[in-house]
Amino acid sequence: MSTDSTSRGGLEDVVAASSAICYLDGARGVLAYCGHDIHDLARNATFEEVCYLLWHRRLPTRPELGDLHSQLAAARQLPDGVLRLMRQLPPGDGMDALRTLTSALAHYDTEAASTTADAQYRKAVRLTARMASLVAAFGRLQQGRGHVEPDPVLGHAANFLYMLTGERPDALSVRAFDIALILHADHELNASTFAARVTAATLSDIYSAMVSAIGALKGPLHGGANADVMRMLLEIGETATPDRAEEYIRAKLARKEKIPGFGHRVYTTEDPRATHLRRMSKQLGARTGSTKWFELSQRIEGVVTGAKGLYPNVDFYSASTYHTMGIAIDLFTPIFAVSRVSGWTAHVLEQYANNRLIRPRADYAGPPYPQAWMPVEAR
Repeated sequence: MSTDSTSRGGLEDVVAASSAICYLDGARGVLAYCGHDIHDLARNATFEEVCYLLWHRRLPTRPELGDLHSQLAAARQLPDGVLRLMRQLPPGDGMDALRTLTSALAHYDTEAASTTADAQYRKAVRLTARMASLVAAFGRLQQGRGHVEPDPVLGHAANFLYMLTGERPDALSVRAFDIALILHADHELNASTFAARVTAATLSDIYSAMVSAIGALKGPLHGGANADVMRMLLEIGETATPDRAEEYIRAKLARKEKIPGFGHRVYTTEDPRATHLRRMSKQLGARTGSTKWFELSQRIEGVVTGAKGLYPNVDFYSASTYHTMGIAIDLFTPIFAVSRVSGWTAHVLEQYANNRLIRPRADYAGPPYPQAWMPVEAR
């Protein structure tokens, strides 16, 4: 008994919301935030400017940008209780820790229950500031190293790298990470953003919406592909030649195995985000004196695109970019959240502003109605 003859698995191409935040054209490889092309933003903007753009639908003036820098700096320090909880958690997955610790942040936010528009915005700023601090602090803890307090002078990308490594990052690393944050900031109604909006639509709090988003991002069909890409590159081998990489990939294709980091539900041409990450992977490799991971990735791209007609997505070159920066593989997906929290919160604020409970229907495919009741003795 179907309730909707047009239902589609995975809600593919089903319009579920009206939004002014993100524009996608998969056939032309276009991604834009509030009308601004991703290529312009990646070349010219900072992550802070993109956050303001997503939250306000326009780029900030210099005073507005300075004010946002100050708000983020004031919010980065983590509550002592959250740091204690982090140390008490058993060793495990970074996304599990991020989910738990993000939920814990709500207990230390005096505005957690406030539903005014101004309070919701302030919480969006705090969440964006503190999610970066959470991931950096967790990364340090995993390495058995002490917590590094944020530096109010540094911007968002530089602060994350400083809190993670304990050292002042160089300009190229800061810009590379800033670009990565910009590229990952939003992507329309992806699974985690949709999960956040569904939770917000019940008028639950913004922290619960973020926990929903983190839970969705943890799933390997959404987040984590760049970690799989890096594990694949390491399996091919640090000393392997591009020819060896090609042999490895062709063997996987012959076995009909999926190559991580290729293809996308939306894009039928190159993912525009991959364009910039490819360049950053090459530049960072050249800076360290070794472009081996970039060269292996480039050969793999040629093989997969030639054989399957699939293009690299945002995850493919972000793997070698992060690895070359010395970031642990286990942090790759949590770093996705460090960026995407800006988009998640933008969508939640948009949902609150014009809310309607999200309650889709299902295409019923069970036994026909009505079924006759049979007493338990007769079954």
